[in-house]
Amino acid sequence: MSSRPAHDLLSRIFGYDEFRGPQQAIVEHVAAGNDALVLMPTGGGKSLCYQVPSLLRDGTGIVISPLIALMQDQVEALRQLGVRAEYLNSTLDGETAARVERELLAGELDMLYVAPERLLTGRFLSLLSRSRIALFAIDEAHCVSQWGHDFRPEYRQLTVLHERWPDVPRIALTATADPPTQREIAERLDLTNAQHFVSSFDRPNIRYTVVQKDNAKRQLLDFLKVHRQEAGIVYCMSRRKVEETAEFLCKEGMNALPYHAGLPAEVRAANQRRFLREDGIVMCATIAFGMGIDKPDVRFVAHTDLPKSMEGYYQETGRAGRDGEPAEAWLCYGLGDVVLLKQMIEQSEAGEDRKTLERSKLDHLLGYCESMQCRRQVLLAGFGETYPQPCGNCDNCLLPPDAWDASVAAQKALSCVYRSGQRFGVGHLIDILRGGDNEKVRQFGHTELSTYGIGKDLDARSWRSVFRQLVASSLLEVDSSAYGGLRLTDGSREVLKGQRKVMMRRETPKAARERDRSGQRTGLSVLPQDLALFNALRGLRAELAREQNVPAFVIFHDSTLRNIAEQRPTSVDALGRVGGIGGTKLARYGDRLVEIVREEG
Repeated sequence: MSSRPAHDLLSRIFGYDEFRGPQQAIVEHVAAGNDALVLMPTGGGKSLCYQVPSLLRDGTGIVISPLIALMQDQVEALRQLGVRAEYLNSTLDGETAARVERELLAGELDMLYVAPERLLTGRFLSLLSRSRIALFAIDEAHCVSQWGHDFRPEYRQLTVLHERWPDVPRIALTATADPPTQREIAERLDLTNAQHFVSSFDRPNIRYTVVQKDNAKRQLLDFLKVHRQEAGIVYCMSRRKVEETAEFLCKEGMNALPYHAGLPAEVRAANQRRFLREDGIVMCATIAFGMGIDKPDVRFVAHTDLPKSMEGYYQETGRAGRDGEPAEAWLCYGLGDVVLLKQMIEQSEAGEDRKTLERSKLDHLLGYCESMQCRRQVLLAGFGETYPQPCGNCDNCLLPPDAWDASVAAQKALSCVYRSGQRFGVGHLIDILRGGDNEKVRQFGHTELSTYGIGKDLDARSWRSVFRQLVASSLLEVDSSAYGGLRLTDGSREVLKGQRKVMMRRETPKAARERDRSGQRTGLSVLPQDLALFNALRGLRAELAREQNVPAFVIFHDSTLRNIAEQRPTSVDALGRVGGIGGTKLARYGDRLVEIVREEG
């Protein structure tokens, strides 16, 4: 089909002059009635890839989405654009749900969002059979993968769509899928003949940083110094740590809230609502929070513990900077995280194949953390993508780590593990190496070991780094049955015999890290002369959002307000030429926006 109708609709409804990247090719392909599998990073504009063809085709676009919060935000955003959009989920009362169903049957809806569980009911399938359907959009398609991080068994039954409506195009979309998961999506959703549109997984606006855990709370606070008054997410491994971290940040003057599955549902809902609708909220959460969060102005994602896999890490960090503006992904981890995660894998009731996969995923993430290579290159390699040159926007590029010959230190560490019986954790091993005189060392007679005191040349922090990198290099392994004790591996022998050289990254001194961050700007960049107008526009946006009981970003993104502040349009016609303002928003808000521009001069 011609691209002209698609461009006209993009401009008239969404307020954009051009499609980005592969969007146009995808829109034309699906609008012509063809199936597609779309892999595109968060913030890359996946939604437009099914929203535009849905509006171009006759009938109602059916969007399958796994999360209520995501449905509601996207429907609110579409309504702001004048699109007739609704959702069906458990939050609706019977009368409202019945009204939406009548509108679907009458052909009065452009788009309808529904959870897979509801879609698969006999009642809803019958409803669809009596409706005119433009397309089926399957969002978060990675949920079909049984061994993925967000498996939803209902997704595997979505092949019914092709079986019952073979002539209705389907588009499956995800931002998180390594090559095996991509193949599984195509197979499980019966999309083997669909055209694949695979964009780069790169998020160039995100700066990646990994630090060795020392004093995690204080390190987190140091990181947040440049993010005061900005929205962000702090991920913690446990519910207890979530609450402790939120309380700690509140005492330090930050607006922090907790979120985990153990909180009452109404508290979780209220905290999530505040995060979406207020500026500058820091959400401290387990991974129970975040999937489907559509907030574009999250300026940072911090992990105070090691995630379980590269896929999980990529998806969680991808919640930062959806608006394309600078953002940060900060990970603070230590050997204790590795021990705990390995114990969780071994103690789970999963089969051996699943455990092997989980070990492999964790080892891959450890390799990323300890790599001296550009973080972006290592991260993207996990998704089958080659990044041609160092990115210049990660800690390893900005402050290249020193490599040192740690062969002797490795021999000392491995020998200490062996001579102490391969049953002790890193804290006790460091005490032996550094000649510590405490009750546990004396109790086990470890003052008599040949390795006692041979490691006084390194401080405890350096030894923790050595042991951590030995585990990451598979030269030591965690004995999950022995409370996290360390034991030798097959590769240890070569090191002990001097047949293998061991190079390690030297930890960057704290002072150097702080110098690297000084003067750093990672938030939305607004010129000083535009700041007063930008803040006035944000004030109007907040007022409009409160009046309509919707998140502020549904009205306008920060980047749109910045563009208005820079261009200072003094007429509605001039305002219409600012990107991101479609015809409906221009009619609803244009006069008030122009009035503020004129007032601020």
